[in-house]
Amino acid sequence: MLYAILCYASEDVVSSWSKAQDDEVMANLLNVQDKYAKAGRLGPVARLLPTTAATTLRKVKGEAIVIDGPFAETKEQFLGFYTLECADLDEAVEFARELSDVNPSGGSYEIRPVSVFNPTKVAV
Repeated sequence: MLYAILCYASEDVVSSWSKAQDDEVMANLLNVQDKYAKAGRLGPVARLLPTTAATTLRKVKGEAIVIDGPFAETKEQFLGFYTLECADLDEAVEFARELSDVNPSGGSYEIRPVSVFNPTKVAV
């Protein structure tokens, strides 16, 4: 089954890292990803730009309104995601645990099964 691992953390904490700190964290995350990629189980991975770069389209009473910024103000922000082919939820949890072990920002990892709309167009 394909799982999405959604990464949430304090954007203020992550954006306060020096370039060297950020490079180190990203290298550690790449090390975790590497074994899954080599096994052909890692799908698309994305690191999102800050919420200050976000634009939201919100439909209110039938009218679409475009606003600057993220959909919701929260203590933690959605910073990126992984997609991973796993035999079961336990494997997906283990992957998220490995990510959290090398990520000093704390935060949380939401793990959700993915239902693919058009499986012929998805490359994992």
